[in-house]
Amino acid sequence: MAQKQEEEEKVRLDKWLWAARFYKTRALAKAAIESGKVHHRGERCKPGKEPRIGDEFQIRTGFDEKTVVVQALSIVRRGAPEAQALYAETEASIAKRENAAAMRKAGAMGLSTDGKPSKKQRRDLFKFRGSGNDD
Repeated sequence: MAQKQEEEEKVRLDKWLWAARFYKTRALAKAAIESGKVHHRGERCKPGKEPRIGDEFQIRTGFDEKTVVVQALSIVRRGAPEAQALYAETEASIAKRENAAAMRKAGAMGLSTDGKPSKKQRRDLFKFRGSGNDD
């Protein structure tokens, strides 16, 4: 009986990430882990890693990177409120993520231009670079 309880407590990392709703499918969770988007103690993980309560993971999804602490284990995907009870995001991670979102919204991360150059502006650019046709 004790062995059965231990087996129930064992959860694969890809299943846990799927149950915690970080990824839509378990296959996407596995692909993210294998491509190095999930780190534990600064090192890449494998999909079969068994997360334990109290473990801290860095998870990169899109532009965001979250640092979460495992609060509970589950292999069953349930509603969002129950899934959010499986982990707690660190305060530093929340602040960093909100700051990055504000920077993206302000346009500080990319180049801001007036749009596509006109034909005359393109000719001037080619002339300036010396790559224009000198007919």
